[in-house]
Amino acid sequence: MTAELSSLTAESIQKELLGFLGERIKTDVEPDQDLFSSGLVSSMFAMQLVVHLEEAYDIAIVGPDLKFDNFRTVETMTSLVLRLRDASGPADDA
Repeated sequence: MTAELSSLTAESIQKELLGFLGERIKTDVEPDQDLFSSGLVSSMFAMQLVVHLEEAYDIAIVGPDLKFDNFRTVETMTSLVLRLRDASGPADDA
């Protein structure tokens, strides 16, 4: 990801995720669209989402955060990224 991680916004994360998904699944999705129930994303692809989010946003998704509900929509993934980035806090930047 080329965006400055310290200036992430929900809007910038959603835009990046929509672009990532569009490239991978070759279709446009809405931020609130359930990717699993729509059949656009498989459980195997969910693991690719985990890796992408961890690498793009410098977060670790472990334990209770590794559940389908956190990856069901672009909105839920955005919330997860923001929550985990906030939890890591500015100490990482020092």
